[in-house]
Amino acid sequence: MGETANPVWITGLGLLSSAGEGAEAHWAAMNSAKSSNIDSENFSPYMVHALGDVEWTNQISRRDMRQMEPWQQIGTYAAGLALDDAKAKTDEELCARMDMIVAAGGGERDAEVDGLIIAEARTANDRDAMLTERLSNDLRPTLFLAQLSNLLAGNISIVHKVTGSSRTFMGEEGAGISAIKTAHSRIASGQSDIVLVGGAFNGEREDMMLLFELGHYVSRGAFLPVGQRTGDDAGFNLGSIGAFLVLESESSARRRGVEPYGELAAVAADHGTRNDKAASSRLTAALEKVNDGNINAVLSGATGVEDITAEENSWLNDSLPHLSVRGFGNHTGHGIEAQFPLGIALAAIAAKKGAFYDPVYAEEAPLDGSPQSILVTTLGHYRSEGLGLVKPVSN
Repeated sequence: MGETANPVWITGLGLLSSAGEGAEAHWAAMNSAKSSNIDSENFSPYMVHALGDVEWTNQISRRDMRQMEPWQQIGTYAAGLALDDAKAKTDEELCARMDMIVAAGGGERDAEVDGLIIAEARTANDRDAMLTERLSNDLRPTLFLAQLSNLLAGNISIVHKVTGSSRTFMGEEGAGISAIKTAHSRIASGQSDIVLVGGAFNGEREDMMLLFELGHYVSRGAFLPVGQRTGDDAGFNLGSIGAFLVLESESSARRRGVEPYGELAAVAADHGTRNDKAASSRLTAALEKVNDGNINAVLSGATGVEDITAEENSWLNDSLPHLSVRGFGNHTGHGIEAQFPLGIALAAIAAKKGAFYDPVYAEEAPLDGSPQSILVTTLGHYRSEGLGLVKPVSN
């Protein structure tokens, strides 16, 4: 791996999940043998890593919140935390030129209205007329606007005054990978000085649970670590997650006098069919692009979907044997678009602390010494693979 022309520093983290909010809450959760805030009742037979109590008005006014669906609230809140952490939110000139790259899904359905329509359709004599009436009377016109994926970026701009260029990626886990990769590339090449980048996902949604269950991607039954899920237990437990980072060139961070968490040294991404271990071949090529020869720890965003999780484990054992691997989805659930940004953020926390997360499951090996370079993996449940390399900054 060659040297980056403009080193990319991680200067702010905004994390909101079942573990709580902020870096310290997530450090504590990742070092605990107990997964945080699992809801196994409201979505039985599935479980969700649900948000706890959030004082939303710490980052979003009540008036602004009324225009947002929950996933937008999660993302806007996490973005505000990242800006605060980077000491950027009160700098109007900085926010006015700050670029923003967001990974987002579509809007949330009104499950109650959907249920009423389905129930009425069973007995309606004229279903077309009934649907027309329901569309006119039950669905607000603004609902369709709120479902646009780029409304998360729009709300962040309105609430936090981040008004530089804006890009939104869609495409599940691949969206989060592309967002981080694009932000890194822009700063490394000198196109940007500072970027707010991340994603958000509301895992407490019956419509998403149904969507993923139709593909047999959701785990059932009692909690198991992602690497131990097989058969009906295979799959992910969804998590409500907001993960945003402030990425910044070293020169910009030094001018502002902010201390970095670590350096995002490299990002590689790919996607394609997964027949005949094709993902392993792509991962090997991606590793050549990011490996600095010092990797001694891995944060895996493995989903628990059986075939691809087993392939990732096999690839890690072959390519980077005897390393300490932690599956962070065990602690936060799976955040789809937010998964890769979350992994990068967790690696940055460890890099700053000069320590890796404790092993809490039998298959996790302890790390001898401090993390030198941390590899972050995210293999999407259906497609897309991403690798990121985070390492400490020595001042």
